[in-house]
Amino acid sequence: MKQTPLILSIIAVVAAVAALILTLTAPKNPQKSVENTDGIQAVAGDIVYLRLDTLMMQYDMYSDLQSAFEAKAQNVDSELNKKARKLDSDVKNFQNQIQKGLLTRSAAEQQSSSLEQRQANLQNEAAQKQQELAEESQVLMNQVMYAIKTYLEEYNKEHNFAAILTTTDASNVVMVGAPALDITQQIVEGLNAEYIKTRNTGAKKTDE
Repeated sequence: MKQTPLILSIIAVVAAVAALILTLTAPKNPQKSVENTDGIQAVAGDIVYLRLDTLMMQYDMYSDLQSAFEAKAQNVDSELNKKARKLDSDVKNFQNQIQKGLLTRSAAEQQSSSLEQRQANLQNEAAQKQQELAEESQVLMNQVMYAIKTYLEEYNKEHNFAAILTTTDASNVVMVGAPALDITQQIVEGLNAEYIKTRNTGAKKTDE
């Protein structure tokens, strides 16, 4: 049995999952909020924009879902690391017994096969958890974006803007925009108000 590649393989798998968790749960750097201090407001027919990075960081629904996801991801990481450490310990113990001549060839082959099977099982579990976390992260974002889009559709029925653009630090759809056309804070406040009502309604149903 090749013990060193076994240990390195375990470490690589767990590290891959840990890297995915850091990527999925890393906080974004929102654009700085720009207050409209000149009293000018966007009117019907204007093309307005919202800063999606800032909105996401201040949106309670996203915060709640992300917190729950991060807790689950950390539990997955902890459990995989626990299993990896146990397997690593068992591999080292097996190596020690081999070196001291404490195992017959038959027993050594049996333990080697068992360790290799545990390695394969751990790799499969780590790969599965990695895929599940990626899928859950995508579903989380889909849920949040659906809520935002639904709210914006209703919001624009009242305000009749020609278009509502979204911009981020990465996309820079809006390189420069008048503060009066930035509706980020209005949308954040409206979304949070809607979410609080939904969350409270859900809590009441649970209590009943």
